[in-house]
Amino acid sequence: MAIITISREMGTGAYQIAREVAKKLKYTLVDGPKIAEMAPQYGITDEILERFDEKLPAYRTAEDRQQAAYLNIIELIMLDFARAGNVILYGRGGQDLLLGMTNVLRLRLVAPFEERVERFAEREWIDPDLARELIRKSDIQRGGFIRYYFDRDWQDPLGYDLTINSSVLGKGTTVDMIVAAARDPRLKEREDESLKQLDNMILRKKVETELLMSGDIESLPLKLAVKKGVVSLIGHVYSEDERQKAVAIVENVAGVNKVVDSMQVVSYKRYKE
Repeated sequence: MAIITISREMGTGAYQIAREVAKKLKYTLVDGPKIAEMAPQYGITDEILERFDEKLPAYRTAEDRQQAAYLNIIELIMLDFARAGNVILYGRGGQDLLLGMTNVLRLRLVAPFEERVERFAEREWIDPDLARELIRKSDIQRGGFIRYYFDRDWQDPLGYDLTINSSVLGKGTTVDMIVAAARDPRLKEREDESLKQLDNMILRKKVETELLMSGDIESLPLKLAVKKGVVSLIGHVYSEDERQKAVAIVENVAGVNKVVDSMQVVSYKRYKE
C-alpha cells in the first residue's frame, strides 16, 4: 500500500487521526518519539534532536553544516522507514522529502484558526491567549522550515493529494477516507519504481551527510546525482586538494559503486571580515 505523509496545523487533531489510521492499516507511525527511539542507532542523541530537529541550516559555518548533517540523518531515518514500507511519516516535510515518488499519499490537516485555538487550549488546559500565541508560533516555524529547506509554500494545496478540514468531518469519517485512499490500487502498482527511487534517495542522503560532517570540504553544498550506486559530483571546489578529498569521502560511503567527478576547481582569495 501507499506510504502516507501527514502535514498538519497545530490544533487540528491530526495526531489522533494519524494514530487511528496507523492502527487500521497496521502501519508504523513515524513521529517524534519513533524518530527519538531510532536516533541512537544513527549516532544522534536526545540533545541533538532537541537542538536541530526542524530547525533551519544556513551552510555558512561549521556549526551550520553540522546542523544540516543532523537534519540529513533525521531524514535518513524517515527514508529507511519508508523503504521498509507500511508507514505514516508524520510532519518534518515528509511530503517534500519524498517528492517525485508516485506511491505516496500526501495529506494535510487544517482547521479554522479559532477552532484550533479552542481545541488546543482545552487539550493542554491553558489560557486561550497563550494557545493563540503558541499556534501562531507553530505555524510560522513549520511554514518557515518548509520554505527554507524545501523552497515551497507550506500552504500550497498542490503539495498535497488530499487536504482535509477537520472541523467539517468527524474523526471516524476522516480516518475511513484516508484508509480507503491508501488502499487505492493505483498506488500499489507504483511500488516497484518507488523502491528504486528510495534506494537512490537513501544513498544520496548518506553521501550528503558524510560531506557535511567532514571538516575538509568548504564548498558546500555540492550538487549530487545518484542512480544505482553511481554518484555524480557537480559544482565548484576551491582547490585540487579539496576536490580529491570530496571524491575520497564519497568513495568510502557504503553503497557507492562509482564516483563521477564533474567538479570544477575555482581558485579564490580569502578575505577576513
